[in-house]
Amino acid sequence: MRPSAIDFIRQFAARFAVRDNGENQGKFFQNLIRSMTLLGLVSANSAGCGQDANSVKPVEVGKLRFEQQQIDLVNGIREKGVHDEKVLKVIASVPRHAFVSDEFRQSSYDDNPLPIGDGQTISQPYIVAYMTEALDLEPQDRVLEIGTGSGYQTCVLARLAGQVYSIEIIDELAKRAKKVLTDLGVCNIHLRTGDGYKGWPEEAPFDAIIVTAAPPAIPEKLIEQLKVGGRLVAPVGKDEMQWLVCLTKQANGEVKRETLLPVRFVPMVPSGRSD
Repeated sequence: MRPSAIDFIRQFAARFAVRDNGENQGKFFQNLIRSMTLLGLVSANSAGCGQDANSVKPVEVGKLRFEQQQIDLVNGIREKGVHDEKVLKVIASVPRHAFVSDEFRQSSYDDNPLPIGDGQTISQPYIVAYMTEALDLEPQDRVLEIGTGSGYQTCVLARLAGQVYSIEIIDELAKRAKKVLTDLGVCNIHLRTGDGYKGWPEEAPFDAIIVTAAPPAIPEKLIEQLKVGGRLVAPVGKDEMQWLVCLTKQANGEVKRETLLPVRFVPMVPSGRSD
């Protein structure tokens, strides 16, 4: 069996440690392994697409310059009130810089939204973490995402859930997100270009639904596609009057609504539908 990338580096570090009595080089490579593992540059499993649907392919070692920024970002998100360690671990491991253009790459780990083209943005990492925590995902869950956008939120969901179905109405964004996610080796996702207001009825019901743009009201078709006991998290409202809400579907088909916090999202693109 061929050694994994991380095994190779460990062996390399061990040889250096013996040669240098463990004074400098061995410590350096041990720190390198920890850094690469944190950022998802290598995986302890080194599993391929057919082995672990939640694994992420290695990216170039040059991305290590973002390590401290990523740590600081996660610490800041924790201080703002997100405490689910599974979510924080995923935020720490997903390379946000892969989802933004070169123009904004140095700002990848600022806790702010960034433009991604076509009048859309990649969401603030804190909001991504907050909404993901509110979904309370389990590893076997099937999730519907309305608004693929850059694919960053999609990647976060894919690391926590079993299968993610994501719809993007803007074809160019959908193609770009698919390429990035494919390059990262994210396998447990299903992408389509289409009308988010209609959802994905042939794959319903879903354990969780997340909407990443603000409709004036929650589309009824999305509520219909939510499983009993499932949670739907979405920004709702127009212009500056938007609130993040969480709906939980009851056994009788009614929904329990919880208002979470004020937010500012791009509007959910009108579909031009007649129904």
